[in-house]
Amino acid sequence: MYRRTLTISLAAALALTAASCSSSSGQDTASAGNAADPATVTLAVSNVTNQTYLSLVLAQQLGYFTKQGVKVKIVNTSTGAQNWTDMLSHQAQGVVGFYDHNIDLRAKGVSTESVIQLNQAPGMVELVRTDEASSITSPAGEAGKKLGITGLGSSTEFVADYLAVHNGVQLDQLHPVNVGAGSTFVAAMQNDEVDVGITTEPTVSTLLAKKAAKIIVDLRSVSGTEAALGGPYPGTALSFETSYVTANKATVQKLVNALVQALNYIQSHSAAQIAAVVPTADYGAAGKTAYEEALANEIGMFSPTGLMPADGPQSVDRVLSAFDPNVENKTVDLSETYTDAFVQAASAGN
Repeated sequence: MYRRTLTISLAAALALTAASCSSSSGQDTASAGNAADPATVTLAVSNVTNQTYLSLVLAQQLGYFTKQGVKVKIVNTSTGAQNWTDMLSHQAQGVVGFYDHNIDLRAKGVSTESVIQLNQAPGMVELVRTDEASSITSPAGEAGKKLGITGLGSSTEFVADYLAVHNGVQLDQLHPVNVGAGSTFVAAMQNDEVDVGITTEPTVSTLLAKKAAKIIVDLRSVSGTEAALGGPYPGTALSFETSYVTANKATVQKLVNALVQALNYIQSHSAAQIAAVVPTADYGAAGKTAYEEALANEIGMFSPTGLMPADGPQSVDRVLSAFDPNVENKTVDLSETYTDAFVQAASAGN
């Protein structure tokens, strides 16, 4: 029996979307009429301390959003799936999370799209508990094992499911355990609550430093991702409901302008310089030095342009179709799941 679903009634979400169209459509008009009172946009993010969200953190810390005349409120949720639940129920306007959810939702009849691709690789690592490393050397050994994920319906589960199926393990042979990220993920691995798990930095480096786990799949680079998944898999993006993008183009453009600046900052500064801007709370238990080392190891994860990688949507659709019944045998117009227009406009203006 298939077990992964978004934790929101999509029918209810669509009803809420229709009910709130009139209020959301006026946001740009109001902010344009009063330049001293910039628009406030709430963005949902899961575990904002993860390095996969670095560009968002930098745009906030370096004042790029403020310079664009937009206020950004970051709401830190418990799981990636909760981000989309919050957006579809209009507790947040947008999501900074994995692009793949846009395809999953489009297949369900919900219109969302990404407006800037922040990461060109997932930045995920699948690890095995050290005392299980001799028997589990790849996802092929995961049958019957406890699999730690950051949350049910999250992109970590999407990728873990594909890795299992691609390596001959059936979904009903997996035992997913929601362990979050950061200290809760580390504790789950150390206390034998999971046998394998998939997570991001700085959680990965914390586990490796403690010698509590070993890497079996590394998706922190484009090359590593293509080797494991058979093609590109663009990760973190900024996404909205399509109706919001249509009604709030000026605000979306300001957000994208700021995030393009943040991506440029990543490309032009060292890991140490970047870490100096990040809040110390984001370093995690491993500390600043480990944070810098982890960042240096995965700096290629971040998009140099913000544009969708060539063949990225097609590759993600192929991966999801391998295990997700919502996507399998469905025809999704992939061109509607993202737009490069805002990034192109931002780049032209710099």
